[in-house]
Amino acid sequence: MGLSTRLPGYQNRYFYFFSLLFYHEVPLWSNIYFQERKIMEITPTDIEHEVKTVDIVVSKGNEKGDITYANPIFFKLAGYTQAELLEQPHSIIRHPDMPKIIFKYLWDTLKSGNDVKAFVKNLRKDGGYYWVFAHVRVAKNPDGSFRNYVSTRKGMSSSARTVIEPLYAQLLEAEKIGGMDESVKVLEAFLQENGGSLNTFNDSMKKIQG
Repeated sequence: MGLSTRLPGYQNRYFYFFSLLFYHEVPLWSNIYFQERKIMEITPTDIEHEVKTVDIVVSKGNEKGDITYANPIFFKLAGYTQAELLEQPHSIIRHPDMPKIIFKYLWDTLKSGNDVKAFVKNLRKDGGYYWVFAHVRVAKNPDGSFRNYVSTRKGMSSSARTVIEPLYAQLLEAEKIGGMDESVKVLEAFLQENGGSLNTFNDSMKKIQG
């Protein structure tokens, strides 16, 4: 009896983990392999949900990236209840249109103790989506030890949308061809064309937001 027969539908969590890791190149830092299978079954739609100019979306996470706190607008935009989201990985709202390289850069930068500013397309529970401009930072205790990650988000500007959507599409295509090694080249080239680099990523994103 073959492995796929013994484990119909990849329900065994260990098999599911290794199939994602080795066959779909899911990186360890993404936390995506901790998601429940039902999350993977959400079908994205073309329905966009507006993030209003007055909306300030806040969430906090532990060292693994699990959600430990979020404000009401976070739950409203994501389409989940508080009970459904708390203690779940932030990747529960990760949209498939998001390039892996953006999250790798985000986590690598946070792990080094630095802030990150980035544009993120999030996936709602109903399959819809919403764009945000996120500022993610590391909060520390008085003794300097890690307390949590804090992400503050606001709506993406229309001018940024015209720049970021095609860039992310290029990054996704590059990842299909040569993985993140290829997409980081595309990202670096984009930043250089706009007078920046990976070292000035935050400044570049802030400038694009306007």
